[in-house]
Amino acid sequence: MTISVIMYKRLGISNTDIALYTGWLYLPWVIKPFWSPFVDIISTKRRWTLTMQWLIAAAFAGIAFALPTPLWFSLTLAVFWMVGFTSATHDIAADGYYMLALSEHQQSLYVGIRSTFYRVATVVGQGLLVIIAGALETATGDIPLSWAIVFAILSLLFLGFALYHSWAMPKVESKAGKLRSASDVWREFVDVFTEFFRKKQVGVAIIFMLLYRLPEAQLVKLINPFLLDPAEAGGLGLSTAQVGVVYGTVGIIGLTLGGIVGGIVAARRGLGFWLRPMAWSMSLTCLTFVYLSFATDAPLAVVNICVSIEQFGYGFGFTAYMLYLIYFSEGRHRTAHYSICTGFMALGMMLPGMAAGWIQEAVGYQNFFIWTMICCLATIGVTYLIRIDPSFGVKK
Repeated sequence: MTISVIMYKRLGISNTDIALYTGWLYLPWVIKPFWSPFVDIISTKRRWTLTMQWLIAAAFAGIAFALPTPLWFSLTLAVFWMVGFTSATHDIAADGYYMLALSEHQQSLYVGIRSTFYRVATVVGQGLLVIIAGALETATGDIPLSWAIVFAILSLLFLGFALYHSWAMPKVESKAGKLRSASDVWREFVDVFTEFFRKKQVGVAIIFMLLYRLPEAQLVKLINPFLLDPAEAGGLGLSTAQVGVVYGTVGIIGLTLGGIVGGIVAARRGLGFWLRPMAWSMSLTCLTFVYLSFATDAPLAVVNICVSIEQFGYGFGFTAYMLYLIYFSEGRHRTAHYSICTGFMALGMMLPGMAAGWIQEAVGYQNFFIWTMICCLATIGVTYLIRIDPSFGVKK
């Protein structure tokens, strides 16, 4: 999702097309609840997990080979689309495998390690790989070749993961647990969705899931193009490597710290108390990009500070969103309902993100960032619609 935006920007694709076409890559994550029951009953979660890793390794190799060809844009988009479906399926299978392979105590024990590796992966993906691409661009002067090498590295990386996990992952699922009829699966599938849409305040909850991240859904598609565009186009004119440091490293650190602080304070007073302050945090920090759009000659240190502030505010505010998804998912089908909630979350990112590039090219970066501030009214407004048990999230 992130690397594709930077790569297409460096290869000369317009902001409108970047936002529109990469926005579609969210779709597999929107609709993954519809095929998650089949991952549960067909084969084993271990086999699904490994198969998806092999496919992703092949897909990244496909991108590397497609970039030097005349049809590179269509071909790479098609492969990114495949990566979207394989990664969403991998997510379903890996989460299920985690819960099967480990006891409840082990799940709690390893959740910190799991989160740490997630953050490491984010820094590597959004930071290190972009820095490598920038260094290769400088060394070779060939942008398509540079990005082809980056995706070849990714392919080899996932090939190594798939080989290692084929050996290391224990076989923990019994075949007896898989003997369920098609009618039983269909009945459970219908029950899951019926119960979800019968929950109290379900309409308000869906509005919250769709609108809480409205400003960020648009910002995330244009931050990297804004950092890369030259000053005469309204951007900051950073190099690819600098963007890897600013957004992929400094920004991720701010995002991580914001999430950690958000989790700590939410555990003390609960989600009900912190919901609106977190919404304001998520909204007000967007002002940093309004400032940068007027101060396009700002020193790199100032850019780093602004991005880290915005990402900290986003990480802090996003805590409330994730806690609400957990809160609303409580019940008999907690796991399946949480998957449906994340589908609405992805839809709330997908639709505004697809339009963001067109809006920016129509009004310019300055007015676009002002527009995202106006959209913050939705973020704050939806917090006044939902009702939350005051004790939820409070450490007992």
